[in-house]
Amino acid sequence: MSEAALKALGLVKTYHNGREEAKVLKGVDLRVDKGELVAIVGPSGAGKTTLLYLLGGLARPDAGSVEVGGVLLTGLDDRTLSRHRNQRMGFVFQSHHLLPELSALENVALTLRVGGKTEAVAALGAKQLLQEVGLGMRLNHKPGELSGGEQQRVALARALVSGPDLLLADEPTGNLDRGNAESVFELLKESARGRAQAVVMVTHNEALAAQADRIVRMQDGAII
Repeated sequence: MSEAALKALGLVKTYHNGREEAKVLKGVDLRVDKGELVAIVGPSGAGKTTLLYLLGGLARPDAGSVEVGGVLLTGLDDRTLSRHRNQRMGFVFQSHHLLPELSALENVALTLRVGGKTEAVAALGAKQLLQEVGLGMRLNHKPGELSGGEQQRVALARALVSGPDLLLADEPTGNLDRGNAESVFELLKESARGRAQAVVMVTHNEALAAQADRIVRMQDGAII
């Protein structure tokens, strides 16, 4: 049996708005192995993004547990959890969230600098990742000087630069045309297979989801 990079058991999440409450997740279990790319699909409001946030420790469940790289996230204090996210998890969102005043190289290197690496080591790691995603000639360009597809590849390089066990992607191709969407998806697949990482991608793109190792369908806060 393959080694699990991610284990989630019994995840429950409820949001409150005054006297009203919405149970967004209703006891979700999920395991993703190293080297596996899993696509999570389902209608809007199914709980896909909430699940992704709980898996990444960006929000805490009301019940249940999440384990990434053998570490139980739900038992960590905020500071330790933040450090574990920086070192062992990568995130790619529909909007790239790049810092506009920094170059592509600086945006990617920042992740390593936050993790305690020296400026030289961080720059070297960032350069290598940007070359791998096809942006070796765009290192010193700022986000405003890059196309949408290039910006998303910078965001992907930033997510990969720390060598995470788990890569979480929320609609990473949602703002891209078909060609760029397929290019970014191919990079996600290469990341799973080449780096033996677990990749979990939320998407509405059924054509891309069909190319994943496994499709997980959600509806009304549960996996169906």
